[in-house]
Amino acid sequence: MADVSDDATSICAHCGRAIRAANIALHYAHCSRNLEKCKICGDMIPKRNSDDHFLNTHAQVACSMCHKIMERDMIEIHKGESCPQRVVTCEFCEFPLPAVDLAEHQGVCGNRTELCQLCNRYVRLCERYNHGARCNGIPDNNVGSSRDARARERDEGAGRRPQNDYPKRNILFTVAVTGIAVLVGSILFQRKTEPSDLH
Repeated sequence: MADVSDDATSICAHCGRAIRAANIALHYAHCSRNLEKCKICGDMIPKRNSDDHFLNTHAQVACSMCHKIMERDMIEIHKGESCPQRVVTCEFCEFPLPAVDLAEHQGVCGNRTELCQLCNRYVRLCERYNHGARCNGIPDNNVGSSRDARARERDEGAGRRPQNDYPKRNILFTVAVTGIAVLVGSILFQRKTEPSDLH
């Protein structure tokens, strides 16, 4: 039958592990001679590998994509999840682009429209999932693209202003003032850039 004292443990003062009480003196001698606690992460590492541990785990390195400085052991997580230059794909067109540009791209890309085959309406891509859930499938033959609406307006002559609504004199005046403004602006711009050319 096992002795009760064989199961008793003591905590090593060097590494903090629970060690059988009968072996604590031998363990402590080995542990304090061969192992040291990393000052950064607290792991117990062999003394002969402390420099390698620091270089492979805690040394500061720059991300190859965004050049942010961080510990080496965080670089893979950073590149995969939080680097603004990591490549992600647009959910609408599946175009790969840097994560920092994704919101702006999807703002434009998600506003493109597609024809719903069930109800014959044009639906923005960013709304197609919600539309699919509430689409009743009843075709709306009156809805067309904005090009169709413009073509109908052109054919019907709706909203057209008279041909000679603006007098020619006003148009000539506007063109002359615009030309003068462009000329003055280009002269001023040239004067500002000339001193920098001398440097």
